Amino acid sequence: MKYLLNKLLESQTLTRTEAFDLMHGIAAEKLNHAQMAAVLASFIMRSISLDELLGFREALLELAIKPELNNGDIIDLCGTGGDGKNTFNISTLSAFVVAGAGIPVAKHGNYGVSSTSGSSNVMEHLGYRFSNEEDKLKRELGEAGICFMHAPLFHPALKAVGPVRKELGIKSFFNILGPLVNPALPNYQASGVFNLETGRIYSYLLQKENKQFRVVHSLDGYDEISLTADTRIFSPLGESVVSAEDLGLPSNNAEDLFGGDSIEDAATIFMKVIQNQASPQQKNAVVANSAIAIQCYRNELSLKNAVQQATESIEEGKANQIFQKLIKLQS
Repeated sequence: MKYLLNKLLESQTLTRTEAFDLMHGIAAEKLNHAQMAAVLASFIMRSISLDELLGFREALLELAIKPELNNGDIIDLCGTGGDGKNTFNISTLSAFVVAGAGIPVAKHGNYGVSSTSGSSNVMEHLGYRFSNEEDKLKRELGEAGICFMHAPLFHPALKAVGPVRKELGIKSFFNILGPLVNPALPNYQASGVFNLETGRIYSYLLQKENKQFRVVHSLDGYDEISLTADTRIFSPLGESVVSAEDLGLPSNNAEDLFGGDSIEDAATIFMKVIQNQASPQQKNAVVANSAIAIQCYRNELSLKNAVQQATESIEEGKANQIFQKLIKLQS
């Protein structure tokens, strides 16, 4: 481990095998907190290489608890986070909207590191009980059409490094890994990324695995469709740029997407959106991201038709019914 740590601190790139071994070491808690902080810091100074990402990912998936859910016929809506924008929980809400449109969702998520409230923070606050038990997840997927997978319960390395990430409070290469290591191995993936370089890496990896995917990055820096600027979208067909107008939606301002100063604020916004009582701007951001995921799963749909299905999921109360059903299953 010390050899690998020294190599990183000397700004050298790890081979795929070395990255694989390092992640095994992190999972086995062979590094103390100071050493783990040094590993994280070394990647703040430079971008992660493709070989390093592949090695880390292979190790995480090899060590993961892997529930069998719907033979992979599920979609994950998991973003990297780390864009520093502190938006409300758009992808978490989108997961319910997509499930309300009749698409099975197994959402991978974690506590917020560089934001006030991550997916896991808000779901826990609203009464969801995290578990890695396959039977519980299958029941939720079968009865509510959605389940949530709290990453540290499935990945020993994420559990080991969690406290250090929280103390540092800044994005790291684990942000990039998160959407790529859903342990249920979904065949469909809708992800937001904090920069275009990461978007191209995702596109390369997901295409190699023959997955249906949409990877989005708002050109003003959001790891989701913000409607505050045009969005770059990566799919199996290549790259495209989509505007709010292309989606048939009005533009947003940054302040429209603010997630609040506490988990309680985030939960309040969440409930307003899912009950169709939010501002039009908040609702439209969720509709836009939901539409991209719906189109990912139903590839024949036009974007505007996908927007219509997402809008109906909120306005007809389908997303809220899914949410209420899922929370009821926790008792």
